[in-house]
Amino acid sequence: MAKVSVFRPSALALAVLLCAGAAQAATLRWAGANDILTLDPHAQNHQTTHAFLQQVYEPLVRYGKDFQLEPALATKWTEVSPTQWRFELRKGVKFHDGAPFTADDVVFSLTRIMTPPSNMMSATQSIKEVKKVDDFTVDLILKGPNPILLRELTEARIMNKAWAEKNNAVKTQDYAGKEESYSSRNTNGTGSFIAVSWQPDVKLTLKKNAAWWDKPTGNVDEIVFTPIKSAATRTAALISNQVDFMVDPPPQDQERIKKTAELKLLEGTENRTIYLGLDVFRDELPGAGTPGKNPMKDVRVRKAMYMAIDTEGLHKRTMRGMSITAGTMVAPMVHGWSKELEERAAKYDVEGAKKLLAEAGYPNGFNLKLECPNDRYVNDEAICQAVTAMWTRIGIKTSLQATPMAQFVTRVMNSDPNAYLFGWGVATFDALYSLDALIHSKGAAGGGVYNGGRIADKELDAKIDALKTETDTAKRDALMNDALKMAKDNFYTIPVHHQIFPWAMRKGIETVYRADARPIPAWTTVK
Repeated sequence: MAKVSVFRPSALALAVLLCAGAAQAATLRWAGANDILTLDPHAQNHQTTHAFLQQVYEPLVRYGKDFQLEPALATKWTEVSPTQWRFELRKGVKFHDGAPFTADDVVFSLTRIMTPPSNMMSATQSIKEVKKVDDFTVDLILKGPNPILLRELTEARIMNKAWAEKNNAVKTQDYAGKEESYSSRNTNGTGSFIAVSWQPDVKLTLKKNAAWWDKPTGNVDEIVFTPIKSAATRTAALISNQVDFMVDPPPQDQERIKKTAELKLLEGTENRTIYLGLDVFRDELPGAGTPGKNPMKDVRVRKAMYMAIDTEGLHKRTMRGMSITAGTMVAPMVHGWSKELEERAAKYDVEGAKKLLAEAGYPNGFNLKLECPNDRYVNDEAICQAVTAMWTRIGIKTSLQATPMAQFVTRVMNSDPNAYLFGWGVATFDALYSLDALIHSKGAAGGGVYNGGRIADKELDAKIDALKTETDTAKRDALMNDALKMAKDNFYTIPVHHQIFPWAMRKGIETVYRADARPIPAWTTVK
């Protein structure tokens, strides 16, 4: 039986739930391919987890409907100097257990995010110190100027200090270390919804917080999320009216959904790039059959692997046209993308790839295991099956290991795979977010947190680090272009495509499409 964990709200929170207006109350029955990974808001940088925890926990600054920055738990911010920002906090805000929100909670939460084993250090990477000025004012002292500080802070969610201390949750859950903690199974935020219960891989239930400081524009009173791994079963659940909404309709089922009278698709493109990561670190690749060598440390081998990938074929057949073939590691709506970077680094050429392998000293190829999630991205396992055949065709005898995201992501964080499929959305809509997390060498400051291949290029690191403090727009854009081009020219990763990700729903649902694949139930109406 699945483990059941229930958050029991205080009497005040329960009263809040019961007082919600029943006349317009509606339940949003939501389905998706994969479950959340944790309830700790700082333990995993994972989109499905973010999609729900951002309803429960809030940042100082948030995105509006057009991804413009707007006040959340902070009402005003001032750049006192390039390395000091002052935030004035919203008064009268209550946590779900009734505790008042104050500066102490901000100092605690941001410091928690800045401290290992937090997986959200990208949100605070430029912060040196958080200082309380008074109960409703905090100063952020930065390591250097940060041109995208506010965008990064949209991911820094605020917890209640007293609640965390009381429940031994001062430190972030160590997800990669497979730790369980109070904060990974219970919540206490200020957001528009209260987490009521979570049965991992079975059901997550959220209830409207009628004491929320802001006002919803929709009528959703309850969210019931059901993870359904099977694409066919997920579609069947939508068509048979067992669920109302899903953000990941399978490409092969989208025409059927369009033709179903009660359903509709809300079209949109996600800011996520799907790519292949390669182990470029180990001196000997486990199981490769190349004693004392790791073929993928040779750029010629990586280029051959790139040339063997028929991205256009994947686009047409595997994705049924529901993708944009990628030449770079960021999607078109992300700052730093360009047409020049999007062009392929080398053309698809099977025979050319075989010649490159021979030149590198591997005329007979080598053995390789490709690891892949089977419940996270659109057609993830099918993409990996196709790639396995493509690499085998050039002599790299590839086997596939597909596992649920909850197990797979831990292996990537621990740099276990030889090669792997991964997807990355860009919360800041700025390429630094991808470069720092995926390409920068692993470091204590949070860089390279998802650099599963352990890329370590000092020149590239220097450019990425410079991006963090460069405030001259032209200079910063040039640095960003150089960094993306270096990553591309060295074939450190293999971009496959950017996801096109329409949402499927019943026709009575009105909501706002989000390129970050995070619906906002407070903006959603169910008729």
